[in-house]
Amino acid sequence: MKPAVYFMDARSDSPDTSLIAKMLTVFDAARLGEMISPGDVVAIKVHCGEWNSSAYLRPVYARALADHIKELGGRPFVCDTTTLTYSPFSSRATELDLLITAERNGYTSATLGCPFICADGYVGTSDYRVDIPEGFILKEAYIAQAIAAADVLIALTHFKGHGMGVIGGALKNLGIGAQSKRGKFSVHMGGHPKYGVGGGVKFTPEAFKGKANDVNWELLENCCPYGLFKVTADDRIEWDRKRCVTCLGCLGLMNPRGIFEPLQEQFDATDAAIADAALGAVKAVGRNKVGFINMAVDVSPKCDCAGFSDIPIVPHLGVFASKDPVAIDQACVDAAMRSPGTPGSLSEEMGVAGAGQRKFDLAGAAIEGLSEQTTINTAVVNGLGSRDHELVHVAKAGPERFRFPPDPRPTYKRFGKLFEKFQPFPRERFDGQGFDRLPEVDLSAVKHPDGPKVSIHPHAPYHGDGTQHPAPSNGHAAEGHRHGHAAHSHSGDD
Repeated sequence: MKPAVYFMDARSDSPDTSLIAKMLTVFDAARLGEMISPGDVVAIKVHCGEWNSSAYLRPVYARALADHIKELGGRPFVCDTTTLTYSPFSSRATELDLLITAERNGYTSATLGCPFICADGYVGTSDYRVDIPEGFILKEAYIAQAIAAADVLIALTHFKGHGMGVIGGALKNLGIGAQSKRGKFSVHMGGHPKYGVGGGVKFTPEAFKGKANDVNWELLENCCPYGLFKVTADDRIEWDRKRCVTCLGCLGLMNPRGIFEPLQEQFDATDAAIADAALGAVKAVGRNKVGFINMAVDVSPKCDCAGFSDIPIVPHLGVFASKDPVAIDQACVDAAMRSPGTPGSLSEEMGVAGAGQRKFDLAGAAIEGLSEQTTINTAVVNGLGSRDHELVHVAKAGPERFRFPPDPRPTYKRFGKLFEKFQPFPRERFDGQGFDRLPEVDLSAVKHPDGPKVSIHPHAPYHGDGTQHPAPSNGHAAEGHRHGHAAHSHSGDD
């Protein structure tokens, strides 16, 4: 049987078609709740967003999911993991940095209704090693300890592009996001003799033009946590490449200067390794205990781990849920291909904005030549899932389910007695009308796209007979009374 991917589009016109409601509806349609038994600890794996990124999933999605898991008897926590350094100024590379960044982005226990934790510990070495003999390139994976310890894992993923992974979907959320820092070094080919940066990148030290011509030259030494770069007194750059572990902290400095030439094979190998590492995460928790939700909204071209968020390359695509991470990512890639690109976005700039064109190869990848299918195809080869799937369109669940749960009573029962004590409408004023307003105005005069067609001063006094007279030339309202109340004086135009 083909794996099913349950889908609802992104249009909303009622409470039960909000994206939050649709997320819960496809969760139930995919029967992900059946994995949860009373008392089970449930890890909700999210990307909490980088410092100053903005396309990451709003915390309300994780909150709504956590509330539903509690209704099912589970004990949820929301989590992310530490990163490699990735740049000289990383903001999630330690637990302390991660929690500060997550809190700034709204991921707190108060917001989520459950704990938010760093799943791999302070430095990223709290992990669980998993053998994956069926892996295409990796034969082991290092899974964040808290995720491996959970009874159930729900990958709540913001589907988007990714500079290295090309797509950032369910596979990436586990294949990078559920790995400890040790696991991330492995996935990024750290120390690999051919595909690692140290082993394979082309190093052109003569491209360095000297300290006098590079105001940021000191960053070339300070970008590496192991101190493997040195700028000598005679303006040469030296690199102890044999000790390189591919933390990627240097690429954003070396590549633009021509000191490094990007190594496409390293990117391709990492994309394949993501699929193997995702398999390791699934094996650590249990194949029947992992579910996937992809929120294909705000489909930014780069990952939420960038410190910025470009405009989406396609409009909102919808909400997907499945028990198969390969099928759900393929369904999202297919939806993006069918969709027209967003005008003015990177998909238009790269010439792939047409419906039917592959979007992420050029609008997602950091270098040309990568494929949005590499990770997906590798996950087919290692047995993690199937590209071939059935897309099931899910009907809305009905408004009853999504009414305000803290007080589900209808309006009169909630407010009848309350409004007797604290009347918000002053019915005793203006013959029951409550407020000081003109009985009739020419509304068409202020609807014209070129501007208003009347020039009555907004503060001209109302005389109670439906008339309004121009204000005095000094810009102050004339003194008078409005139904016994003194007219207020205003200075100039507000």
